[in-house]
Amino acid sequence: MNFKSTDNQAFSKEILKWYRTNPRELPWRGTTDPYKIWLSEIILQQTRVVQGLPYYYKFVEQYPTVKDLAEAPEEEVLRLWQGLGYYSRARNLHFCAKQIWFERAGEFPNSYSELLKLKGVGTYTAAAIASFAFSEAKAVVDGNVFRVLARVFGIETDIASGKGKREFQELADQLIPQDNPAEYNQAMMDFGARLCVPNKPDCVNCPIQGSCFAFNNQLVNDLPVKINKTKVRDRHLHYFVIRCGESWVWKKRSSGDIWEGLFDFPVIEKEKESLEEGLAIPLKAVEPKKFPKKYRHILSHQRLHAEFSEIEIPDENRSSLENWAEQEGYLLVEEEKIEYLAKPKLIVNFLTDQGF
Repeated sequence: MNFKSTDNQAFSKEILKWYRTNPRELPWRGTTDPYKIWLSEIILQQTRVVQGLPYYYKFVEQYPTVKDLAEAPEEEVLRLWQGLGYYSRARNLHFCAKQIWFERAGEFPNSYSELLKLKGVGTYTAAAIASFAFSEAKAVVDGNVFRVLARVFGIETDIASGKGKREFQELADQLIPQDNPAEYNQAMMDFGARLCVPNKPDCVNCPIQGSCFAFNNQLVNDLPVKINKTKVRDRHLHYFVIRCGESWVWKKRSSGDIWEGLFDFPVIEKEKESLEEGLAIPLKAVEPKKFPKKYRHILSHQRLHAEFSEIEIPDENRSSLENWAEQEGYLLVEEEKIEYLAKPKLIVNFLTDQGF
């Protein structure tokens, strides 16, 4: 049997049959609580399950209800998110929780179209919540689903294009069984995550191998098609770790750049690799001492190259340091409180290397 886009029942039955003998035990499976479903989906955006699972447990423990999350300070939410990256997700998560609690009396919208109106909730997340919590027959389409559909049905449209997204969503909505959307969506996600993986998919044990266009035409490694038009740029950062006794100088990153709302050190950025310029501190301090290790940190559209220098300020110059920090918008933080600051992974890695 070869699937066509009209063979809805045949395709769905095969996917569900595989899933029922190969289910993943995940804490948000089997629940219809939209809060926990929403929380898991936001955490798992751009994140593998194995990495996101500990964060899900931490958030559920710290904020068992949407009310708890809505009333939490943003810095606390960012600190709990630390290490997951894509921090706009955490800010949107917090904003959305407040939206639901303060504007909707704690009630989640119960339809796909209304869920899309929430901050940070896109088509995939809205479809997941709508189907898992409210049994709406709306198909989820993420990277895993793109891959399965492209390979099985031989779709060569660029998945990053608007046309591709519409084409895949239309097909996915045709295939989803009206009477069992939640289980089917979970099955499709798992099938792509565990069997029809990007590299070296397990075609030998695939139950729909005989009907797969890509397998039968030696195109498994060519589908799906994604044309990456995003240019990755390099940024060179020179951080200054300024300490006076047990106090460290930190700065909170503002909007308009990476890591908004997180804390890092005073920094000079250059367009080239050589970072010899010092930081203008109007104090009699010792010469900056460079840490030998340089750091490279990869973001979605940027490669960060960082080096760190240490500056020790004598205790007798503390008042001058405080005045300078206040003028520059920096904060003096006692060493024992540093762990409570929400910091980007790059800074966490540096501190870990220093045994902090």
